Amino acid sequence: MTDHPRFPVFPVPDVTLRPATLTDASSFATALTRSRAYMRPWEPVRPESFYTPEGQRVRLAGLFAERDGGRAMPWVLADGDDRVIGAFTLSAVERGSFRNARLGYWVDVDHAGRGLATAAVGAVCAAARDRLGLHRVEAATVTGNTASQRVLAKAGFERIGTAPGYLHIDGAWRDHHLFQRLLHDEPPAP
Repeated sequence: MTDHPRFPVFPVPDVTLRPATLTDASSFATALTRSRAYMRPWEPVRPESFYTPEGQRVRLAGLFAERDGGRAMPWVLADGDDRVIGAFTLSAVERGSFRNARLGYWVDVDHAGRGLATAAVGAVCAAARDRLGLHRVEAATVTGNTASQRVLAKAGFERIGTAPGYLHIDGAWRDHHLFQRLLHDEPPAP
């Protein structure tokens, strides 16, 4: 999964979806700092270093190691000046008879509510199906995150259950609604 050009560029008015690069670290730090209070109810407690360019370089390097091992694919939403305004990541990619990945995403506070997340989730699912050969994408949201639940519903996900104490978010173990989107009904490729 290291061949970046094979992943689609997804146009939305004045915004593109593209593979993340290490040069995005400073832009990630800026967007995450700006959106920190907005995203706090849906995120783990982060160390201060997470919000720095160096902290983002370290985080991205780890993601790229996972990508190079075929276990993840990170994308960014970028504005017309190529600044990060969101991120969409497929992680825990599994092959074999499962063909599954977990989806995580966020959109900058200044760009939320414009339909960008729904469009990007759709593009990521198309890439998961067409480029990565996956059958299923799963996602989880804190039970109170109705905006994210609407994004997933609009992008074709269905709620499949609720997991008590699923993730440690905003300082406590939080219940999450679980969602999935089946991408196709074809058998796994050999």
